[in-house]
Amino acid sequence: MSGGFRSRSKSGDKPKNKPTQGAGQSRGAHNRGQGGGRNSRGGKNFRDNRDNRGHRQGRGDANAGSSRRPGRANSGQRLNERAQAASLAQAAKQAGLDLPRAVALETLQRVHQEGAFANLILPRALREHNLSGRDAAFATEIAYGTLRAEGVVDAVIARCSSRELSAIAPAVLDALRMGVYQVLYTRVEDHAAVDTTVRLVEAAGKTKAKGFANGIMRSVTRRGREDWINLLAPDDEVARLAFEHAHPEWIARSFACVVGREELPAALAADSERPVVHLVARPGEITAEELALMTGCEQGRYSPYAVYLEHGDPADLEPVKERMAAVQDEGSQLIARAVVEAEVSGEDHGRWLDLCAGPGGKAALMGALARIEGAKVDAVEVSEHRAKLIDRTAGDLPVRVHVADGRDPGLEPGYDRVLVDAPCSGLGALRRRPEARWRKEEADLAELSRLQFELLRSGLELLRPGGILIYSTCSPDLRETRSIVDKAVAQLGAVEEDAHALLPEAMTDVGEEKSVQMWPHRHGTDAMFFAALRRKDT
Repeated sequence: MSGGFRSRSKSGDKPKNKPTQGAGQSRGAHNRGQGGGRNSRGGKNFRDNRDNRGHRQGRGDANAGSSRRPGRANSGQRLNERAQAASLAQAAKQAGLDLPRAVALETLQRVHQEGAFANLILPRALREHNLSGRDAAFATEIAYGTLRAEGVVDAVIARCSSRELSAIAPAVLDALRMGVYQVLYTRVEDHAAVDTTVRLVEAAGKTKAKGFANGIMRSVTRRGREDWINLLAPDDEVARLAFEHAHPEWIARSFACVVGREELPAALAADSERPVVHLVARPGEITAEELALMTGCEQGRYSPYAVYLEHGDPADLEPVKERMAAVQDEGSQLIARAVVEAEVSGEDHGRWLDLCAGPGGKAALMGALARIEGAKVDAVEVSEHRAKLIDRTAGDLPVRVHVADGRDPGLEPGYDRVLVDAPCSGLGALRRRPEARWRKEEADLAELSRLQFELLRSGLELLRPGGILIYSTCSPDLRETRSIVDKAVAQLGAVEEDAHALLPEAMTDVGEEKSVQMWPHRHGTDAMFFAALRRKDT
């Protein structure tokens, strides 16, 4: 197998047109989602649930978001949730309130009180309430926008409230958050935002708090967003940018270490834009050109398998139903392809490994290419639930799933190609989970970094001399990227190759190191990182 960025299927490798960024304005949307946030907020801090032995913290593989679901409900709980949702919807109707706002409030309540993921529960709620078109777009804008801008929104509420945020009933606080978001970030008229917020409080069963909510909302409307930002933002440059662009300060500083302060505003702003859905055309089943023609969409700019779906539900597309295509970020496609495209010394015996494979997007793409090449992929996943997702995603592809700890999977060494798509903070995919930025903690990075290095060590031990290993994360944080690679070179005798050669010529501005760092504001992908490593021959 030779290197370079060439196609091994009929899909071709020609660079495609530039993707359209963002999803445009929905009903009542204006100047969306550019609010800010502080690392210390008046509201409750949320931390991702994490199995200490698990191989995912936040994963940007595929637009569908994480498959780890805090508080997964059994059938009885789901019935109760639907009953509660129906109750809230009925109460909203009785209070003279529109259904999209009731659905948005229900989403916020479940995110904050149950640790649910908005990108999983909101689409389900829209289907259950038969919301579509403008109503679905409005509910999505209000729910996702409120979650993204929560730092600024909470700071404004705290400034106007006579009580600490922690002393405000959760349902009232979520209603206020939605109302403040509408005042500061959308075209909704102030009087409509105030009135509907009070009605939401009533619908949530907090009638005695209507006056309290009305007073706060009227105080908020006395200033515009820029005035509130100027009043509440810190003086420090990076801290101010973090607040203005809806990010905890530590995340903004993490980004600044990579892109610099001049480019930081663009990086933070892109992180709050709703991403275009990327589809992957499965090699050997359908080409990107065919997929684009069938769906009426635009072919990807970089990956020869990418198609951009700007509107609609991908689950409704026939090629997705027929498993000829799937949802996968273009950056993830490029990483999976890099594993297959890199040159190896000597004969490739077709033993390929995905050491941290759940939920299976990269393993499936590697498997599709492996089928063309007559190779096989071993996919390792520590979680039995996520291992089942890999099986389901890979289908009849030559992918064998192993439920094991990637640090000691019990596999025979000698793999030609290894992917270590390590568990990470997920800072590169914050735009896909609007609440994620407020759940993550900088303190988690130390433990993650240890796990990443241990997995990389294991991957190198399983790699044959002359083989290639791709180390990747969906995070631009240097503690999870360059620090891990540099440590492997210094302590494990790894040899780093130029990963830029594994990209199409159209993709530039990926960093000055041998590794590759993608960015939403530069490339339209998640902020994916990857490096190419070999074992030093002994």
